[in-house]
Amino acid sequence: MTSSPQHTLSSPTTAIAAATTDRPRVLIVGAGLAGLTLAILLEKAGVPYDIFERGLEARTVGSAIFMEPSIGPLFTQIGIYDEFLEKSKPCEATNVYNENRDLQFIIDYKLATEMGGYASRIIPRTTLYKILLDKVPDGRIHKRKKMVSLYQDDNIVKIYFADGSNCEGDIVVGADGAYSAVRHCLYESLDQDGRLLPSDAEDLPYSCICLAGHSGPLDVDKFPSLKDGLCRYDNTHSSEKPYSWMTFTNKDNVICWGVFKYLDTQNSAAYSREQRSDWGEGATETMCNEVRDFFIPGGDGTLTMGDLIDGTPLCQMTKVMLEEKVFDTWHHGRTVLVGDVTLANWINVLSSSSTIQDLEKAFRTYKEERFPLVREAAVHSKNMTQVSSTTLRSEMSRYVTEHMPQWLWRLVYAKKVAYRPQASFLPFVKDNGSVSPASQRSYKETLKILEIRRSSAVTAVAAAV
Repeated sequence: MTSSPQHTLSSPTTAIAAATTDRPRVLIVGAGLAGLTLAILLEKAGVPYDIFERGLEARTVGSAIFMEPSIGPLFTQIGIYDEFLEKSKPCEATNVYNENRDLQFIIDYKLATEMGGYASRIIPRTTLYKILLDKVPDGRIHKRKKMVSLYQDDNIVKIYFADGSNCEGDIVVGADGAYSAVRHCLYESLDQDGRLLPSDAEDLPYSCICLAGHSGPLDVDKFPSLKDGLCRYDNTHSSEKPYSWMTFTNKDNVICWGVFKYLDTQNSAAYSREQRSDWGEGATETMCNEVRDFFIPGGDGTLTMGDLIDGTPLCQMTKVMLEEKVFDTWHHGRTVLVGDVTLANWINVLSSSSTIQDLEKAFRTYKEERFPLVREAAVHSKNMTQVSSTTLRSEMSRYVTEHMPQWLWRLVYAKKVAYRPQASFLPFVKDNGSVSPASQRSYKETLKILEIRRSSAVTAVAAAV
């Protein structure tokens, strides 16, 4: 299986040295949250890996992350749950307001906490990133490594970078986001061979533009909700403007925030065709000016988004497009996209001598387990967007959400919290959720493989004695 390289294997490039081991060498492209989490898991499994980050430093920007109970067991396994608790706030509800600061209804999450055994929590994206980054040993992240092409066959996979260097390994994991260079190279190769699925050839559908920020320490007298031990999560929608905005109080007197500008079909298509060279840090001024006067709940009744914008360093603001698409092609040959604990379980039972068929089977099983859940998460995300948006359909979604009976909420939360994945190569974490964890195929099957290997090793030692 070959992806046509832009450089040949004999190109006079500088190669990054590979370690000698019987474990598969994993090349992770992208030092974001997903890439770091996978790296920590591989570190604990003893699987050699390297992370390649296109930027000058490994960092992230943005607002807050809502962490559901399902993350509790994994964070406990990798040893970061206590620090996560210390630097996050429990979140028990979303307060839904209109633009006149009238509280319309509350979405209560306490039921999810009881069912999942762990509290839903809010943490600044940058804070969680630092927690993960501190767990990755120095030297594992290679910066200024912009991937430009990929080559793979039955024996190796090789990635090439803009600086002329390259690196060879057994598996490449694309953890480099929506505009993934790994996916681009993989899909380009499949397209050339006539094997790219039509759905994956379509442009990313953009639903909105997001301006996100993470304030510095704020005056608690001006923002008294910061004194509360719980995260105050306020979601405000407009009936007159194509905007919604939300705020999250956090530890250290910080408020994370986001403003969403919703696009109609015509504008969405136009943005899909653009190069979007004005996105990211430093591209926020125009949108900041558009939203400064938007009222936010709390305080003395006069607070606006401008008060938060003025309290947010420019380096902690970013402007991004939000896409809504689940790709159908997740892997091909020695290359796989995304990556989580499920993938780590399968990589851990592979070796450097695993055949291409072994890899394809592992990646296929990984996708079979994760794809339905990712698709459900995408549907949930769209539904939440509808609750915050400005259309007639959104009004209906808010009405349904506000009047949903408790028994139906129980069904919704039971399904959401049931999947609480764990690594099969780390000590199992028992939780106290009232809803039992759903069966995790990768855990059961890879644990069985590991137990057989341990038993064989004990037998071999006994025979030698």
